[in-house]
Amino acid sequence: MSPARPTSAPTSGTATSGPLTLPDLAAIDIGRLQGVGERKREKVAALGITSVLDLLTHYPHRWIDRTRMVQVGDVRPGDDAVLLVTVRSVTKRQPRRGRPMVNVEAGDGTGRLLLVFFNQPWRERQLQPGMEIAVSGKADTYRGRLQLTNPLVDLIGNRVGRIVPVYPQSEKAGVYTRELADWAEEALTRCRRRGLADPVPPDVLARHGLVDRQRAVEQIHFPDAMADVTAARRRLVFDELLRVQLALVLRKRALEQESRGLRHAVGGELVRRFHERLPFPLTSAQQRAIAEIDADLAGPHPMHRLLQGDVGAGKTVVAVTALLTAVEGGHQGALMAPTEVLAEQHAAGVRHLLADLSVPDPGSLLGDRPLRVELLTHRTTAAERRRLLAGLQDGEVDIVIGTHALIEEGVRFRSLGVVVIDEQHRFGVEQRAALREKGAGEVLPDVLVMTATPIPRTAAITVYGDLDVSVLDELPPGRTPVTTVWPTGPDAEEVAWAKVREEVAAGRQAYVVCPLVEESEKLEVASAEETYERLAAGPLRDLRLGILHGRVPPAEKQATMDRFRDRDLDVLVATTVIEVGVDVPNATVMVVLDADRFGIAQLHQLRGRVGRGAAASWCYLLARPDVVESPRLEALVRTTDGFELAEVDLELRGEGTLFGVQQKGRNDLKLASLRRDREWVEVARAEAFAIVDADPHLAGHPQLAEEVRALLSEEDADRLLRS
Repeated sequence: MSPARPTSAPTSGTATSGPLTLPDLAAIDIGRLQGVGERKREKVAALGITSVLDLLTHYPHRWIDRTRMVQVGDVRPGDDAVLLVTVRSVTKRQPRRGRPMVNVEAGDGTGRLLLVFFNQPWRERQLQPGMEIAVSGKADTYRGRLQLTNPLVDLIGNRVGRIVPVYPQSEKAGVYTRELADWAEEALTRCRRRGLADPVPPDVLARHGLVDRQRAVEQIHFPDAMADVTAARRRLVFDELLRVQLALVLRKRALEQESRGLRHAVGGELVRRFHERLPFPLTSAQQRAIAEIDADLAGPHPMHRLLQGDVGAGKTVVAVTALLTAVEGGHQGALMAPTEVLAEQHAAGVRHLLADLSVPDPGSLLGDRPLRVELLTHRTTAAERRRLLAGLQDGEVDIVIGTHALIEEGVRFRSLGVVVIDEQHRFGVEQRAALREKGAGEVLPDVLVMTATPIPRTAAITVYGDLDVSVLDELPPGRTPVTTVWPTGPDAEEVAWAKVREEVAAGRQAYVVCPLVEESEKLEVASAEETYERLAAGPLRDLRLGILHGRVPPAEKQATMDRFRDRDLDVLVATTVIEVGVDVPNATVMVVLDADRFGIAQLHQLRGRVGRGAAASWCYLLARPDVVESPRLEALVRTTDGFELAEVDLELRGEGTLFGVQQKGRNDLKLASLRRDREWVEVARAEAFAIVDADPHLAGHPQLAEEVRALLSEEDADRLLRS
């Protein structure tokens, strides 16, 4: 039995006067609308609709403009047609051999056609004579009759409007566009008496030519003209983006105001010595990033900055500069990496960069003291760990590099000044927060998070909106761009193996990356071992091969990597464990098997394992034989620019790939698209800063504050910030 329904505007859980806010609408159960009984209420919940707000933000995904509809009499074979027709008859046939078939006679005032549905027996129940439906598909003829085969169908009901909304619907749940339109129309009619509150300041709306919220919500559902859809969408997109940006900016400003940080003296003697000893000059992008980081370090509030750069853009030098700034001021630095391989790689790289570098120390007899850099992972022996922990606690260790072993109980710093977190998306929220909290007392260390996965700016300021962003968008001198090849045809593999043999003969080395087998490390191990055996017995039989995968014991894994670095192995057959952090400048060829199974970002990361020295390098992408077209592989062949590839990835896969399985508050985007709405992301970001900087607690914007709180919970905002 459905709940009792009010006779006036819905008010359940809301104030009884004044315009309705979005939190008001969120408090009104969908069951209060006509026709939404208990069974239908359960079905519509499968679409994520439980409140009137859910319903009104379940936007149409297209609109049928009846004033511009093609009529049946105008359709010719081969046309892609969208038609509004009435069902005349429905018959079902079950051939003795073959798929069930439903034939639907339909038409309008200008003619008739046949709709044929194969293997969709449920259409017999769904489509009843007299129904008005919208169908779309490619027209064809069969035995002289016009027909559409397996067309898309929208049950729009007997709607008389000139423009009819078509909603995302669910055949499985039994919820159709005609019902959703009826309920949306009823909800809007009943809300009209009080109207919808508009919390966005009028000057913001005027500045960007945005319509008021009442008109936007009504016109997105029931537009008077198609131009009204565009204006409504623009306004609602802005609202979604503004809410997310306000939450991020509010938390960012609160952190800056409420947290005490260390005021570092920047550009000191230690940093100068480090830069002078580098074998190459800093790029202008590195100089710019260091200046941005220095400004944060010199300020009173803790730094919270994202350093993103392409593979090989020199992020480590920038990060080490920040760590040395802390050391020169008498503090310590920590660099946390997600894997032992990467931590060990960083330790080797940083020690090489800082070899024989001494720290200015007026208290010592010689005016300098040695710089102490240590590595802490789960492979560190008990005795070494005790020595290292004592050194951290008494300040003898200047820089520690490690895995999440750094955040375990018992690891204490005398004065942790700067924290660098590499590939931060690989750490859990709690792990990242725990390292930051290793600072002394109420003073928080400065945090620099790094990623080698380039992110388009619009995505970065949404996904990482609480962080300031520094970008390294140029490669240091001496790095040779990798030539990427996608060979096709029956000899594709042999072309790649010939290049491997040629480079090994010239004293170089190669990687072979095995196929990605989804959701199964066990299968990926089998794939790596099978590939190793096939190559060792076949095209690479005269070469020295090693194997590396996720199930190789750590000690064996390290031994294999050491042998490869020491040139005792010619070819390393591996899974994607080599994706990040493996640095062997002598490796000049990579062959990726079944490359079409990998995403753009992962292929770009893998490709970054070669081309790390001055020698020319190649990456061969071997796709499965049946793959003749691949925009991803074509993009990788065309460019080595990670930021350009990130834009291509966003276009091809959508922002869902950026948000992934992140917390729900990260993606309050039902209409907004980080691809289509780049301009509005920037606008919303700027307006959020302007609003918060003028009104830090939104005291003068209570409805806006309520909206952000209601639609992006405190927990979501906390998680956003701490990530």
